[in-house]
Amino acid sequence: MDSVLRSASVKLNAAQRRRLAWLADRLGQPKLYQRGERVVEDDRLLIVTDPLNSAGAQLFYSAINAGSVVVLPFSENPAFDFLKSKLTEYGTVGAGGADGPHEMWWGGVGFAEGVIPTSAPGRLRVVSCYPRRSGEAAAIRLQRATEQYGLPAHIEPLDSESDDDGLRCLEKVEFLSRMFARYTEPLLFVETGADIHQLPLLPARLAADVAIHKWNRWEMSARTVYLGRTKAAEGFLAVWQQLAALCPTIWDGALLDQAWCLASSQCCLDTVWLPRSYHALQGDVAEHKATIVHDLASTTADLGPDPSFAAIARAPRRAGRTGSRDSQVVMQSATSSTDSVAVILRDIASADARAVASTLEETTSAFAQECGGFGRLEVTLCAWADDLAAARSAARSARASLLEITPGQHIPRDIFVSLPRRGGATLSTQH
Repeated sequence: MDSVLRSASVKLNAAQRRRLAWLADRLGQPKLYQRGERVVEDDRLLIVTDPLNSAGAQLFYSAINAGSVVVLPFSENPAFDFLKSKLTEYGTVGAGGADGPHEMWWGGVGFAEGVIPTSAPGRLRVVSCYPRRSGEAAAIRLQRATEQYGLPAHIEPLDSESDDDGLRCLEKVEFLSRMFARYTEPLLFVETGADIHQLPLLPARLAADVAIHKWNRWEMSARTVYLGRTKAAEGFLAVWQQLAALCPTIWDGALLDQAWCLASSQCCLDTVWLPRSYHALQGDVAEHKATIVHDLASTTADLGPDPSFAAIARAPRRAGRTGSRDSQVVMQSATSSTDSVAVILRDIASADARAVASTLEETTSAFAQECGGFGRLEVTLCAWADDLAAARSAARSARASLLEITPGQHIPRDIFVSLPRRGGATLSTQH
């Protein structure tokens, strides 16, 4: 595996290497796919480092076998989005600073049955909460379902301050934080009122930090959420709780989305994207095959109070990545300074994907070696003019020094030393 990564100049962080090694243990030696190559039956684990055009993506998709897995080590680049749209996404592993500043995506054709270890214990605890005033009928139904499958469960009524019949996001996340501190098992939060039709062991057997279902492939649902017993999962939960405390009126799915984005840019968060069987609704065509069925009608009414709220995030989330208006990678330096620098990697839509990846690596490595007195680095990838304007505005609002670079240019090791601190200074190093 190391020789394959070296030959492709692929730089993975520790969590990404663990996930790739986990896949290799089950599927065999990874193979680097080159554009135009023929895919043979034995190619069960393929690493794709260069984007494919529409024709190439279709040919590639038609050639790979069901049960094979495709790994995209530079998946933060929107140039890979079309290939992702042809495949079923299984997971994303976030950036990890200079040691691995990329997002790694993995997926395949159909359901990943050949990857899931059936002998793994799949230990977990189901947790749920509900507003006390709504009564306990729905909670009793969920409790009986967990008992039927021998799953340990904790279901608790809460005194909610919500104006409607539900819970506020902060109340739900604070409950999850208490459960994470109380129990030693991985947690599977299931909204009260749901029914369990099969043992929900998929996320535990895939050894993820977190597992989330994306409704319509882009909107994250807080009705089924898995939390592994890892530092990354604990950090993700803390970010979600902080956002819920800051924005108490925002619905939980939107805050879950932003928590995932922030956590993925700051730590190597290993996320599994749960299939629809873990978020089926009553009346779904897939209900008879479902693992978890929520007590909602099969309509679009549960997408949130404003379906257009996350329009900016739809394309990135469909592709399992952070968006161009969010920081793709965030790093802290050893200095105690509160000064921050925002780096915008612009014009990536017209640049070679390898050049984008290399420039991202050089930038984070330069900051790791010489931070120039800055305490924090945030890197944003921008493909279009409106994304660029939004990233500039965000940096100036935060009074961060702003550095704009283009893919392929040389990044001096002392680039941050020459950048003025404080006052939102801007330096452009474009060709």
